[in-house]
Amino acid sequence: MEQAKFEDRGAGLARLSEGWFVLNVADAEWLTSETSGPKQPSGAECSFETRHVSFPQIGVRLHVLEPGESNGLYHRESEQEDFLVLSGECRLLVEGEERLLGAWDFFHSPAGTEHIFVGAGDGPCVIFMVGGRSEEWKVVYPVSELAARYGASAPKETPDPDEAYVGFEPSRIGRPSYWHRLPWA
Repeated sequence: MEQAKFEDRGAGLARLSEGWFVLNVADAEWLTSETSGPKQPSGAECSFETRHVSFPQIGVRLHVLEPGESNGLYHRESEQEDFLVLSGECRLLVEGEERLLGAWDFFHSPAGTEHIFVGAGDGPCVIFMVGGRSEEWKVVYPVSELAARYGASAPKETPDPDEAYVGFEPSRIGRPSYWHRLPWA
């Protein structure tokens, strides 16, 4: 197996090819979606992947949320996911319940579990996320009163991510404005 190739596209190293690699998150390319005005799914993520080179069996990413930011819309997937809070605090909205999580709390989400995270506390929350992948992957974005309180509910139930996220700002390649406050910066 050859070592993967990387290129610096101005916001960190982006993976260009398959292969093994070691990469520090401070050196990796990040995607950021920072919004102003009404809360929308936002935050920053390091996925160790690009649109052209992905992991075929599992998705792996590091997500950073500021207080009040959600990492997406409340949803359920056809694949198992697992999450480990590395630092900071967040709210886990799961199956209509709310749980406050802190560093080293682990959340296992079997396929079909409704969930989303919202940053809490007084600084960034860093979450390590892992999820199964298959060609049969499906997602549903249900309407949730609880998630709507945090701006993290789809307006109507849909299995279509494009419909669920209509009107939302797409992520951009780049580091978030609060990069200097992150543990590895």
